[in-house]
Amino acid sequence: MSPSSQPLWTETLPDPLPANPLELASRWLEQARVDAAQPNPNAMVLATVDERGQPSARVVLCKDIEPQAGRIVFYTNYESRKGRELAANPRAAAVFHWDHRHRQVRAEGEVAPLEDAENDAYFRTRPWQSRIGAWASRQSEPVRSRAALGDNVAAAARRFGIPYGGPGAPEPAQVSVDIPRPPHWGGYRLTAEAVELWVEGEFRIHDRARWTRSGAPGAAAGAWSVTRLQP
Repeated sequence: MSPSSQPLWTETLPDPLPANPLELASRWLEQARVDAAQPNPNAMVLATVDERGQPSARVVLCKDIEPQAGRIVFYTNYESRKGRELAANPRAAAVFHWDHRHRQVRAEGEVAPLEDAENDAYFRTRPWQSRIGAWASRQSEPVRSRAALGDNVAAAARRFGIPYGGPGAPEPAQVSVDIPRPPHWGGYRLTAEAVELWVEGEFRIHDRARWTRSGAPGAAAGAWSVTRLQP
């Protein structure tokens, strides 16, 4: 099929626009999971700013969108660069982009760490390799070599009685050891104060709208107001 004869993408945002943008964003995320058109459909870019105003961005995995509270949940190492920056300036921006669906979601707002009980519950659901990795890696800190990092992994495994010699060595067929959550690892909720939804349009005339709200974070925040934006 020649480029000129390919079907045009004709999706637009709903009309009227939904009262809560994260309800639609949550459906888009679930649809991307079902599509399985990319390895990590829940990948999102997370941008933070340090105390000097220097921005940084990286890709993390969104673990949940809570539409009614207007929150986005993700997990990381609290001592990583993003963790340190969120401690100094607890605000962030996030971007989802599903190229195969011609859709994008942007969110901005305040970020707060999760409670220990919620962190512990989620950590227990992770594969044992990921739980060992959380103990082995001092995320964002220098390391002498890849081999040294592998030694850290093997040492963390031995600490919890797991017979694993590090990368390249055979992994145990089954691990039933309880590996607790390290205190430096956990989750955050980004409480959105602004959300933008975007759908690609013909001739670069995209369909775009921005929702904002004010008030206290979380469920006590005010109602959303929305306006369409030019592309």
